[in-house]
Amino acid sequence: MRLFLRIFLCCIWAAAWPAAGQDAPLQLRVVGGLAGVAQYTQHEAPFWTQTLPRLMQGRVAATIAPFDQAGVPGNKMLTLLETGVVPFGTVLLSQVGGEHPALALPDVAGLSADAATLRRVVDAFRPEMDHMLRERFNVKLLAMYIYPAQVIFCATPMKGLTDLKGRRIRVSSGTQADFVQALGGTPVPTAFAALMSNMTSGNTDCAITGGASGNTLGLHRITRSLFTMPINWGLAIFGANADAWAVLPADLRIVLEQQLPQLERRIWDQSIRDTDLAVACNTGAGPCEGGTPGAMVAVAPSAEDDRLRRQILRSTILVNWLQRCGAECTRLWQRTIAPVVDGKATRTP
Repeated sequence: MRLFLRIFLCCIWAAAWPAAGQDAPLQLRVVGGLAGVAQYTQHEAPFWTQTLPRLMQGRVAATIAPFDQAGVPGNKMLTLLETGVVPFGTVLLSQVGGEHPALALPDVAGLSADAATLRRVVDAFRPEMDHMLRERFNVKLLAMYIYPAQVIFCATPMKGLTDLKGRRIRVSSGTQADFVQALGGTPVPTAFAALMSNMTSGNTDCAITGGASGNTLGLHRITRSLFTMPINWGLAIFGANADAWAVLPADLRIVLEQQLPQLERRIWDQSIRDTDLAVACNTGAGPCEGGTPGAMVAVAPSAEDDRLRRQILRSTILVNWLQRCGAECTRLWQRTIAPVVDGKATRTP
């Protein structure tokens, strides 16, 4: 099947690649990340529609659509990449982690309490991610993106993690649900599009989501407390169907392999800036570029909160993840991420 797909794609690219003197550019079709956030509007879309055609001197043109507006279910993106239905696409790991828990490891809830830790975790895990995607899914890894930190908006005051006991809290992944349950809260899995209606109806008391995206939704108008500890970061991979990649013109592959790491760095820098900017926006305590000033109270995590996060990671998050993932994942944890996080968290449950 893969051989047939590669021959088919090769014929398509050969027919589409403009010969000398021809004007029609090679057309690429890309599915990007979430609509309306800086990763997509300021970085992904301009790269594919402006930067790449310029670098290729007009011989390549690309169309890109965010997956949540392209009719592509987030939990099916990896399958669509594997089969070649989507030749280039962005996969949110939280949305495929239920079916493929090994892929979710570098962004499980409670693992990276700051961007520097997350960078070390991703760097340590990247070779394994590359191998798994290539061998299991026929996907070439081209970049690993992050969204701004996932923080906690609450309608009533909170001073720390222990205040979440008894509250109903919106979550978007299995490990976020594990984190909430370990605190005595009730996880409420909710799609991003339904988040505001759930909060305004009283179905949920708090929501774990990005600080900037929460501001865009208007959460700052209906919640009072913003707990700024990153629960996780919304890690995503950008990849290509391996057969589609293999038959691209060589000079285009070279340009993409040079440029996509630079795009990745810009997206990381943007997401880290937006994490800090979101606090200023939601509280009204500083410049609010691109957002709407609010009047929330920011609550920074205490040393006790950080101790509790580490305890939950070790005693609940990793235990449950390993049960879902199996013995192979114990070894995966031990040879990748365990050496780069602190001593207590590195012990395999």
